[in-house]
Amino acid sequence: MTSEKAQVIQSEEFERQAVPKSHLKSWKSFLGMYAGEHAAGTEFMIGPLFLTAGVSAFDLIVGLLLGNLLAVLSWRFLTAEIAVKNRLTLYYQLEKICGKNLVTFYNIANDVLFCFLAGAMITVSATAVGVPFDMEMPKLSDTMPNGITWVLIVLVVGAVISIIAARGYDSVSKAANWMAPFIVLAFLACGIVALGQLEVKSFADFWNIWGEGTEPFPGQIKYTFWHVVLWSWFCNAAMHIGMSDLSVFRYAKNPNSGWTTAAGMYIGHYMAWIAAALLYAVYLKSPEAQAFLADNTAPPVAPGPLAYNAIGIFGIIAVVIAGWTTANPTIYRAGLAFQAIIPKASTFWVTILAGTIATIAGLFPAFAMKLLGFVALYGFILAPIGAIIVFEHFFAKKAGITKNYAEKAGISFNLPVLLAWGISFGVFYFISVSQGVFLSFLTLPAWLACGLLFLVLSKFYQKKGTQ
Repeated sequence: MTSEKAQVIQSEEFERQAVPKSHLKSWKSFLGMYAGEHAAGTEFMIGPLFLTAGVSAFDLIVGLLLGNLLAVLSWRFLTAEIAVKNRLTLYYQLEKICGKNLVTFYNIANDVLFCFLAGAMITVSATAVGVPFDMEMPKLSDTMPNGITWVLIVLVVGAVISIIAARGYDSVSKAANWMAPFIVLAFLACGIVALGQLEVKSFADFWNIWGEGTEPFPGQIKYTFWHVVLWSWFCNAAMHIGMSDLSVFRYAKNPNSGWTTAAGMYIGHYMAWIAAALLYAVYLKSPEAQAFLADNTAPPVAPGPLAYNAIGIFGIIAVVIAGWTTANPTIYRAGLAFQAIIPKASTFWVTILAGTIATIAGLFPAFAMKLLGFVALYGFILAPIGAIIVFEHFFAKKAGITKNYAEKAGISFNLPVLLAWGISFGVFYFISVSQGVFLSFLTLPAWLACGLLFLVLSKFYQKKGTQ
């Protein structure tokens, strides 16, 4: 989440009440927010990683068009629709349905995943900071720190990001809002320069960069059209079908504000991903990369050197800022969630705790180098909780169950929610692991299963409770 987005959430209180009409915002407030959020540090990693998966031109260009459209439709017709109807944060909505204790359990899962994501962005920034020091960049297959220089740079970057996050949000959010347009322009500039370096003079030349695709690099899986479509749809599954962005769209005047997410999808998750992939395509033609490939070893994916090769010092600055503007608010939000678990701790120290965990995660390149798999797992774990909210909102009356049951029954732990979440996650994750099925293929089935199980189990549980 960008600082602008978090600023919308934090600018007014209303954590435990519906947002009043006097504080609603027009669609323009969300347009820049989503455009900035989705052109960030993750994009510098994701674009090149598509190339390591051997995608073809059609799979990448058309697959991303369709996958991002499905994401926008999910935000518009599910997240924004429910947010405008209830105008509650995700956490308060969940508390009404699930009970306070179960929401705490959800917060723990969310916290850990947030910290690992922030750690990956610390890794991204560290690859840029390391360029002037001629630091050895982590390889695509690396899981452990590759040297003392890497460790020191990650620790310094992580400490700076954590301290800034812990000091509060106002100055950080203002600074990051100013930086967002610079990051978007940097992606665009990188893409244009890379096209020149690749000697692209026509659309056919552009298409032939990927052509019919290649075999995946060692240790990577082959991405087909449907891999690209479903991964790009569900990489933000926690935010849309997982309902996390209820906290944002509760300020919208009407559900049509959900269409503004298209700015993020097609500036960040389309233009920026392709631009970053072009940077990597340039690197793959270099003698260094060819030497790796000759040894049947995957060349490193290091955003810092890639951007530096295209636009020099501005590339380094862009990568550092992009990683920072992603990691910083993520650490801040993780700190707030930790505070909900440890209410007596100060905001400063819980944020430092979150930053420390993120920095430790950043030492291990695997979180960034396996970002496609990690983001798929992130969405897979958290999305089914959103199904609880969606299915209750649209089908509670038809199913004959009481809405906001935990609140009305005065319970702190709604068992059907945990069972629905646990069973759907366990069954489909087992299928993924045992049968080798790509996790994003199973996100939607797990989401639907969780929603249906919730309705069935709630009907039985509530009937038993009434008796």
